[in-house]
Amino acid sequence: MQLHAHILPFLLGVVDKTPKDNDVTAGWLAFVLFGLLVLAVVFLGFSLSKQLRKAAAAQEAGVYDDPDEPDATGPHPAS
Repeated sequence: MQLHAHILPFLLGVVDKTPKDNDVTAGWLAFVLFGLLVLAVVFLGFSLSKQLRKAAAAQEAGVYDDPDEPDATGPHPAS
């Protein structure tokens, strides 16, 4: 049997110290980052709804032309 198969578990036990349950916390930085992510999602949601309202108003005003016939480069129905 190889020598490292016997030494490696011993070294991992000496080197890898597992912290106690009370020593492991997320901390304030994680809380602040989570709050910033929530604010970013809210901002993006409001921005998306604003852009969709602008696009709908522009379509009602006739800015966008409704296609009369399917585009020649588009998908063709199976015949």
